[in-house]
Amino acid sequence: MRHMFVVIDASRNMTNQDLKPSRLVSSLKLLELFVEEFFFQNPISQLGFITTRNKRAEQLTELGGTPKKHTAALQKAVEIQCLGEPSLYNSLHTALQTLRHVPSHSSREVLVVLGSLTTCDPVNLHCLIKSLVEFKVRVSVIGLSAEVHICTLLAQETRGTYHVILDEPHFKELLMYHVTPPPVTNMESALIRMGFPQFSGGTIGDGADKPSFNMAQLESQGDVSLTLGGYFCPQCWAKYGQLPVECKICGLTLASAPHLARSYHHLFPLEAFEETLLQNISGDRVCEACQMQLTEQQVYICPECKAIFCLDCNLFIHESLHCCPGCIHSKS
Repeated sequence: MRHMFVVIDASRNMTNQDLKPSRLVSSLKLLELFVEEFFFQNPISQLGFITTRNKRAEQLTELGGTPKKHTAALQKAVEIQCLGEPSLYNSLHTALQTLRHVPSHSSREVLVVLGSLTTCDPVNLHCLIKSLVEFKVRVSVIGLSAEVHICTLLAQETRGTYHVILDEPHFKELLMYHVTPPPVTNMESALIRMGFPQFSGGTIGDGADKPSFNMAQLESQGDVSLTLGGYFCPQCWAKYGQLPVECKICGLTLASAPHLARSYHHLFPLEAFEETLLQNISGDRVCEACQMQLTEQQVYICPECKAIFCLDCNLFIHESLHCCPGCIHSKS
């Protein structure tokens, strides 16, 4: 279970047009893709956003597991006026105030997207770095300009990573690198109470035939209306429209079995595929993923079930889905 804050630099340096149409707009668009991919591979994790400008930090969204909420906030953030200098201290301190209360069995992470070469801090940043190390908060930085010494020190002390982008495709690649959970050390094990509700369609006799409010809609500023059906918390019977979510009434984590399995596979990642020549393979020469006839001289073989994949399919399966359809078919 991951708890991550993403700090977005909204200083005047983000108006530069080396990334089109500007650094801020390009960053927000790529972060929308990051949110979608993050929750696809980490469905029971939580994400939050913080912006920093004019020497201050403002929490854009709180930690939550609803991708639509974060995506809407990022789309609205395009209208932010870039002012002044960023403040690494205020941003990290704001994130620390929330992450310090996260349970010890969860990871605490901060990802900083920094476009400025300076930071304006009220006190010495080295004191905050000690607090981050004490609370086991992992801070990673993606620089949009050039390497900054304090960012290098920050990443080294908290066991994070620090990279400077070359262009927009490289920027996207660095963001997607943080989708996969990092290896954790000294994490305490604990039993977690979770509920696995099934969808009730609102038919007569299933307990959901009466209109009721969706608990997630009550916190939003949109229209709130009575609806039929939904996911009902098995402990307090509060209704929600989608999973996964943390119950607002009793605090129980509600998820489905596929969500749990999608997060669990990060603990046992698939080993690297074996590269071999096509001429050494006997039998059918069809890619297990795309079902196309293999024409390349080199192919990849799954180390578990020995299924054959072409170059493009292996890259997609191994880095995105972390599963092999050959293993799934053989086990079924």
